[in-house]
Order: sequence, then structure tokens, then C-alpha cells
Amino acid sequence: MSVAQLVPLIILLPLIGALINGTVGKNLPKAVVGAIATGVMALSFGLALMVFSQLDKAVEIDLFTMLKTETFSLHARLLADNLSVWMTLIVTGVGTLIHLFSMGYMKHDAGYYKFFVYLNLFIFAMLILVLGSNYFMLFFGWEGVGICSYLLIGFWYGDFKNTVAARKAFIMNRIGDLGLLIGLFLLLFNFGTLEYSELSAAIIGSKVDLSTILCGVTLCLFIGATGKSAQIPLFTWLPDAMAGPTPVSALIHAATMVTAGIFLVVRSNYMFELAPMTQDIMLYIGLATSIVAAIIAMRQNDIKKVLAYSTVSQLGMLFVALGMGAYTAAMFHVTTHAFFKALLFLGSGSVIHAMSDEQDIRQMGGLRKKIPVTHITFLIGTLAISGFPLLSGFYSKDEIIAHAFTHGTWLYVALMASAALTAVYMFRLYFVTFHGSFRGTHDQEHHLHEGPPSMTLPLIILAILSVFGGILNLPGVWLHDMAHWMSHHFEHNVAGLNLIKHTAPEGNMALMLMIAASVMSLVILVVCWLVYGKKNSVPVADAQLKGWEKWSANKLYFDELYNFLFVRPTEWLSEKGSHYFEGMFLHRSVVGVGQLIGKSGDLVRKWQTGRTDSYILWMVFGLIGLVVYFLIYKYY
Repeated sequence: MSVAQLVPLIILLPLIGALINGTVGKNLPKAVVGAIATGVMALSFGLALMVFSQLDKAVEIDLFTMLKTETFSLHARLLADNLSVWMTLIVTGVGTLIHLFSMGYMKHDAGYYKFFVYLNLFIFAMLILVLGSNYFMLFFGWEGVGICSYLLIGFWYGDFKNTVAARKAFIMNRIGDLGLLIGLFLLLFNFGTLEYSELSAAIIGSKVDLSTILCGVTLCLFIGATGKSAQIPLFTWLPDAMAGPTPVSALIHAATMVTAGIFLVVRSNYMFELAPMTQDIMLYIGLATSIVAAIIAMRQNDIKKVLAYSTVSQLGMLFVALGMGAYTAAMFHVTTHAFFKALLFLGSGSVIHAMSDEQDIRQMGGLRKKIPVTHITFLIGTLAISGFPLLSGFYSKDEIIAHAFTHGTWLYVALMASAALTAVYMFRLYFVTFHGSFRGTHDQEHHLHEGPPSMTLPLIILAILSVFGGILNLPGVWLHDMAHWMSHHFEHNVAGLNLIKHTAPEGNMALMLMIAASVMSLVILVVCWLVYGKKNSVPVADAQLKGWEKWSANKLYFDELYNFLFVRPTEWLSEKGSHYFEGMFLHRSVVGVGQLIGKSGDLVRKWQTGRTDSYILWMVFGLIGLVVYFLIYKYY
């Protein structure tokens, strides 16, 4: 089969799985429901591998025309190029493993079939987002991902806090989506098209200074990206999204939603290169987000919240890379991050499953002996995200930090500080959870057990990828190293525009930076082992924390600040508006109409006396009136 035939099938398979389970899944055995949902994902991943092996140039696939006028046409069209196919491999590959894990994790849930319908739809929407050939298709997938995330975050809607978390995610993403929508309208107004190829040709080949227009467009696109990819100020929804089932957290953080903002910027790279002010803003916001999220994670005790803030921090580092123009380095870290973050979230799900839904790490401890597969794989994920030498995260994170060194020493130091904080809170999480003595209840200890093969197999596969994923960008190791693969997109698809402003150091300097990162990671590992592993130090109660630790435990009071600045004023305006507009104007208008009709009825009712002589009298008056009318009409 050709690429043009395979790509639509990649998208359709998850939709077919959702339709089958959505229509008859309620009456099917749970094993069959899970097999259908996971099977279509595995097939989709297999087809993506076939496309990857066959692709030698960008291929556009026309589906149908949605709108056509004399001056404008809008097509449902797919684009298979190096960037979209790479993202498709991540989405379908990691998505398949998360589906497989969910078969065991959600086994006893009453909404089993519905859960897999939502998961398949989530992947379907994300595939439209990455494989569309224009910004309209991207926006369609973008909104689809947002709706599915709302459904999955609030999946256990019987608990009110879950519905609040889902609503918060939905609202904060709508703010970002407004920015994206304005950006797309600006593109359409100024260039008359939303097609990627037509826009790149028009913008790069333009003889007119487009810096002002592109600055406005890219700022709007970046606002959209801050919503989906959880950057300051629109980042507080992501940790709260942990209210959903753990496989949902893994899917959102590793393979779908939060990478959408990164993909948007990478896809629009030529616009951002022509808008340096937006790049600088993106860099500074990414850096601030990376450090702020890392500080907050330092004193979180919910195992999923720690991982959530680590995602926000890593996304901030990715936006720093994008702000520097290091697009290949950013995509490399997106790839490795998908491996070890999916591993960590699924590992946390295995821990929660073993601990009878307990998520507080202060109630854990000593789990390495009870759930050995989860322990080893979680350790690998921790080492990878901490930049431990020779693991996948070491290579991808080191490449971003190396680019920062050429950009400026201050940026290098700031990113090294963020990386150091990441290692500290991740090793703290690992040692408190898996080392020391068990601190939970007797019933929890009695219940401790490893999950079924459907849960452990994805952990093992992701652990292997987290160890060896770094070879994806090592030149000469395999046929398509990532830098070579992505250079085709960044150089050939937008020829004539130099996209690389800051190259990474080479030779002795690169080796020194690598050694510095390795030593830092090893030193932090030893210190955290001494504090949390050997001494069996347990995090104290939040009420006992003081200073920066108290601020960290309370998430730097961002929620309280937003509540004071936005939520309360909005509620006050709504209350006053309801009182004056609805209560006084609308209510009185409606009541006034009713009262007018009532009074008119009372007046007419007085004429209905029920007496015959009264009716005869009115008839005489009526007859006299008619005679007078006709006389006047005839003679005057």
C-alpha cells in the first residue's frame, strides 16, 4: 500500500474502535472491549511504521473540499511529512502501550467500555491535529483533544473535585484557544489561506516586511500553545487534571495533549523565526515555567502531582529550546520525554493500584520488595528524567542545555538549575516511595501486589525505550538518526530560511558540558540517597512546613492568586449582573407582560356579565355605530 492509502487508515482505525465500543461495547465482555480498543491502536502504529519506512518526500492526501468560493477554498487534506510522521509514531506507539495498561488498570471500573471509547477518540483527535495539512485541520483536532480531555479528566464525575478539575482544564484551555483562533483569523485575513505549504511559500518568498503581522500572529499562536502545553500563566489546570484515571494522565502528559502546543510552534517555525520578539517572550516564559514548576514539585506529596509538575517543568524547557530555534533538539526531547513520562505515570498507576488507590507518598515506603517490576522500571524512568548518564533523557536534555550555553551563560546556568531541581524532586519521590519501611495501613500492606501482565509489559517496554531512546539522535547508529530526519523538514520544506541561529557546542566544550551534567546528576543521586534513602527521611506534614517549603507545598499560591484576581471579580460581576439585569430588568419585563395581560383580561371580563339584556344593549350600540360609520363614509 502507498503512503496516500496508509495515512487515512492510521486516523480511521482509532475512530472505528471508538464507534464499535460506543455502539455495542456495553454488551461485550470487558476483555473484548479492551482488545478492540488496543488492537486498533496497535494496527495504527504498525501502519505508521510502514509510512515511516516508505516516506521519502512530503505527501498530501486530499479527502474532500469543505468550503469553496471564488477567492477561498478550505480542504480536508492530510500531510505526511517528516514532522507529522514522527509525531504519529509517538502518538500511536505510546498510545498503544497506554491502552494495553488500561486493560488491567480499569478492569473493575463500571465505565470500562466508555473509558476506551474516550481513549480512542483522544488518539483520533490528536492524529487529525498532527496529520492535517492546514491550520483548520489542526484546530479541529486541537478542539477534539480538548473535549476528550474534559471527558477523561472528569471520568469519575461522581466525585465533585473531579468535575471541578475537568471544568478548570476546559476553561483555561478555552482561553488559550481564543488566542489560537485569533491567530488563524489573522493568517486568513492577511494571506487568504490556512494551508501550510501555501503559507510558507507566501511568507518566506514575500518581498514585503511582514515582521509586524507575524509578530501578532505568532504571539496569538503562542497563547494557544501556553494553554495546551501548560505554561505560565495557563499552567495550573494540568496538575489538577490528575483527578482523572492514571492512564489518562499518562496519555495527556506523554503522547497527546501537552505536546500539541510544542507541535504547533515547530510546525510554524518559519513564522517564529521571522518574529524574534515572540521567540524571546517564549524563551523567558518557558524558563520561568520550568523553574517555578520545579520549585513547586519539591514539596508535593501526591505521587501524580509531583509527576504533573515535572511535566510542566519539562515543557518549559522545551519552550526554551523553541525560543532558541533548536527545533530538532526540542523534538528529540519530546520523544524521550514521551517514553520516560509515560513510564513514570504508568508506574505511579501501578503503585496506586497496589496501594488500594492511595496516592500520598508519605503513606508508602519499602515498595521495592513488594512490586519489583514497578520498582525497577520506575527507577529507570526516574534516572532518565533526571539526566542520568547514557539514558535517553541525558542525551535530549543535554542537547537543549548545550544550545543554551551558546545562547548565553546565564541561560545555561538557569537551565542547569532547573535540571538539578528535577533530579532532586524525582529522587526524593523515588526513595520515599520505594525505600525505607512501609508506612501505610495493615490492609494496604496485605493488599500489595504486582499488576497483571497487561500492566507490567508496557512498563518493561517503556523502560527499554527510556534506556536506549537516546540512540534515536546519535549519528551513524541507525539509518535515520533524528537530526538527519528532521533536517529534511526544516531545510527542504522551508528552503531559503536559516532556521538555526545557535548551534550546540562541539568537541572538547561539548564533552565538558556533558561531564558537568553527568557529575551533577550523580552528586544529586548520592545526596538524595543519604537524605531520603539511607536515613529513611519522611516528608513532614504540610502544617509543619515553613519558609520556601510552605510556599512550595502550597503551589506558590497561584490558585489563590488567580482566585483573587479573576475568579472572585467574575463571580461578583455575575452576581451583580444577575441581580440587576436578570432580577430587575428581565424578571420585571416578563412579570410586567403577564400583569398587562392579566389586567386586560380583567377589563374584558367585566363586559361578560351573563345577562341577555346587557348583550342586547351592546348589540344595539354596535348597530348604531355601524350605521354612523357608513353614513359618514358615504356623505363625507
